[in-house]
Amino acid sequence: MGFISMGSGAPPVGLDIGTDHVRAAVLKSSSGSPTLASYGRVDVPMGAVVDGDIVDPSAVASAIRELWRQPGIKGRDVVTGISNQKVVVRLIDLPFMERDELQGAIQYQAQDYIPIPIEDAILDFHIIGDYMTPSDEHMMEVLLVAAQRDTVEATVAAVEGAGLRLASIDVTSFALVRSTLGSGLNVFSEDEEGPGEAVAVIHIGSGLTNIAVVEKGVPRFTRVSSLSGNQFTQAISNVLNLTFDDAERLKIRAGLPDINAHVLAAPEDPEAGMIQTAQDALEREVNKFIAEVRRSLDYYLTQTTQARTIRRIYLTGSSAQLANLDTYLEKGLQAEVVLSDPLRFIQVGSGARALVEEDRMGAAPAIGLALGGVI
Repeated sequence: MGFISMGSGAPPVGLDIGTDHVRAAVLKSSSGSPTLASYGRVDVPMGAVVDGDIVDPSAVASAIRELWRQPGIKGRDVVTGISNQKVVVRLIDLPFMERDELQGAIQYQAQDYIPIPIEDAILDFHIIGDYMTPSDEHMMEVLLVAAQRDTVEATVAAVEGAGLRLASIDVTSFALVRSTLGSGLNVFSEDEEGPGEAVAVIHIGSGLTNIAVVEKGVPRFTRVSSLSGNQFTQAISNVLNLTFDDAERLKIRAGLPDINAHVLAAPEDPEAGMIQTAQDALEREVNKFIAEVRRSLDYYLTQTTQARTIRRIYLTGSSAQLANLDTYLEKGLQAEVVLSDPLRFIQVGSGARALVEEDRMGAAPAIGLALGGVI
């Protein structure tokens, strides 16, 4: 079994292990686009997954077993994703060498690029391409992935504890790029970006936000943030002294105010005051979120010699549906923000349509993972 995969050779069942839910997507090859044959989602017990880390593998295994009892979720082989602060993606330049030689050399070179002790890391890499320097030195561009061993072991324990066979582990950000922009590492056509431009994918889940920057068809930068949907909800809970569930319902109802009109709740609305307070709390949290995303994107732009701007941001994730969030991000990040559709590159079978439509924005990781198995 390969621990880290860039998507090739993955089995057709994509298993996304999130903070609040486990999701499964079964794709089947067809004459045109792959077809989503089955889709399912099951709750994960609170506290079993924290900041992307599986801290209670047995509880997660139990949720996965329940998911596999859903109609149409079949097959023992799965590919799942990992996403937390213990997963590092780096684009590095090395002297040109053949793949077999690189396989051995990467073990010695990696420590210079990752903050994880090499003995605690599981490594994988993908060769992006090669080039000649002005001094005629033959170099190669390599995408290096390192995951802390305990993160991988907890994932293996949860999946195998559910009676399934883990064929590979992908990086969740790569799966998100795949479902948002297209399959494989060379993810989209040239008209998606112009000279000196890159695009970003931002997936706002309940417990984590994944940020990926794609340039020249390759995901070249990833970052994970704990600022996400649950933090937005908790801010409302704190300011209004509500339970988390009540605050979640109010968050969905209130949304963010219209950034241009600032239309307030109707005065006769008995909850007008609560809605205004909730929106104020959301604005504060979203401004923090925008600042963090901007720092990540600016960091990437200062490290690259090619991209000068990020023209378009594709927004996905269950928490990306917050009313008016896209317009706040567009203004704060000075880029076009597009609500992405994870069903863009696939067909949807009749048996999966109702379930995936209900969870359309949250389905991107599971679909992206499954796409790796049918391309």
